[in-house]
Amino acid sequence: MFILSEDSQRTQGRDAQSSNIMAGKAVAESVRTTLGPRGMDKMLVDSGGDVVITNDGATILNKMDIEHPAAQMIVEVADSQEEEVGDGTTTAAVLAGNLLGEAEDLIEQDVHATTIVEGYHEAAEIALEAIAEQVDEADVDDEILQQVAESSMTGKGTGGLTATSLAETVVEAIRHVETDSGVARDNVTVHTQIGASSNATELVPGIIVDEEPVHDAMPAEVKDASIAILDVELDVRTGDVDAEYAIDSIDQLNAAIDAEEGELKGYAETVADSGADVVFTTEDVADRVATALANEGILVFEGLGDSDAREVASATGARRVGALEDLEDEDLGSADRIHTETFGDDDLAFVEGGAAAETVTVFVRGGTEHVVDELERAIEDALDVVATALESGEVVPGAGATEIAIADKIRQEAAGIEGRKQLAVTSFADAIDVVPRTLAANTGQDPIDALVDLRAAHESEGRAGLITSGDEVSIDDPFDNGVVDPADVKREAIESATEAATMIARIDDVIAAE
Repeated sequence: MFILSEDSQRTQGRDAQSSNIMAGKAVAESVRTTLGPRGMDKMLVDSGGDVVITNDGATILNKMDIEHPAAQMIVEVADSQEEEVGDGTTTAAVLAGNLLGEAEDLIEQDVHATTIVEGYHEAAEIALEAIAEQVDEADVDDEILQQVAESSMTGKGTGGLTATSLAETVVEAIRHVETDSGVARDNVTVHTQIGASSNATELVPGIIVDEEPVHDAMPAEVKDASIAILDVELDVRTGDVDAEYAIDSIDQLNAAIDAEEGELKGYAETVADSGADVVFTTEDVADRVATALANEGILVFEGLGDSDAREVASATGARRVGALEDLEDEDLGSADRIHTETFGDDDLAFVEGGAAAETVTVFVRGGTEHVVDELERAIEDALDVVATALESGEVVPGAGATEIAIADKIRQEAAGIEGRKQLAVTSFADAIDVVPRTLAANTGQDPIDALVDLRAAHESEGRAGLITSGDEVSIDDPFDNGVVDPADVKREAIESATEAATMIARIDDVIAAE
């Protein structure tokens, strides 16, 4: 009797567990060498020949053509980390892989998967307590926020800019969108433009739209702008039904032409009478209407995408209008200045100040597409972690110090846990050690010697991390050296890695249909 299709493949027991764990470990290993300030980059080439060069864990895992379902769970760990806190994706993936490796050793020792899961969850709770104990008691001020941003970007591709100079821009951007109710992270955008050194990267108090004026005679700059956003085609109206009109005389032809001209001129007059001197529309603008609007000194941008229109509306306070005759004064938004600039073959519209001042844009420059793409990823991560640190007000030491503290506390607590679950708790601590060991290996140090020295320094000083300064590597207090991470980044990495590892470890039957 066939219950499953004859073409189905089924793997059970140890074979299933081993296959899933091996896949998870392989994916985690693929990003391990990118961890830390001396982490290496990966070059990813897709089937179409497009190249991505990055050391961002989430980007690497998403660009890889991963088919194994267990390996996909590790990718989801990185995605979750990226979505929740914006950084620590490599840490979370590597930790998940090492938790699986420790679980595999326990399974070979006949420790049941349920016992491993229980031990891992208990160890994760101890880890969260250890993180809370490592939180710096000082207020999170601009100096600490800059350290958070710099720690996030160190080792990533930042072109000709240093992480220190970029950190100042990142903190300024986040402080700009700080409100009484929190940080409006969505009000900070990143716009990339190829064609200059990364040193030209700057903060724009407003938004940037990739559009050009519809007519060359329109002004290149409008100050104290009143802005209308239309979902209206400024062209001769046509009916929905096909129809033909017979014209028997020149007078009739002239009358038709005059009517058309009057309709088009009326559009320009309606816009001018509304008080708007800048118009963004999602539809097209006829050439004759554009000319008339240019004669009125009105700056017009056509064919905006829906997302751009929403962004302009949000930044300027303008309301989108679906019929020109409905345009009223209260529908208009405002900005201190709107101007257009040309960069190579691209024209950009800058909407600055006024109502737009509630939003800011990090205008990223770079000489090549690869540079600006990696710089954008680094800045996006830094913006996320600075926003996270500012909202939570909690930071912990980086450079592996927090992981050393977590592993130490778990080993201490493990002594009071009875039964085989103690083995799982201790194995969790061993898995946590992968972070400082990997940091050491990526800086050219012996991982075992570095781990021993870090543990000894932690016992004597209470806080010890692997500090990299130029070509020198030393063991010191990360807080004293400005190596700081948001506590939420560590918490999310522990929680997401534990969830993925325990889910994979419990699978003992894989049924694949062909």
